[in-house]
Amino acid sequence: MKAWSALLISMFMMAPVVQANAQNYPCSKSMGGVSHCKDGKFVCKNGKISQSKKTCTG
Repeated sequence: MKAWSALLISMFMMAPVVQANAQNYPCSKSMGGVSHCKDGKFVCKNGKISQSKKTCTG
């Protein structure tokens, strides 16, 4: 019983971390993901430049 309780607690603690990572990734959702990097900015697979404040190299 203690093992199941520990497993459930750890799953609930990890859920917000996974959700936060999904929200902060450049070119997410309708942009199709990151295609490549150009001049320190992320270029999305749909051809648009990401509005992300993060920079990339490449």
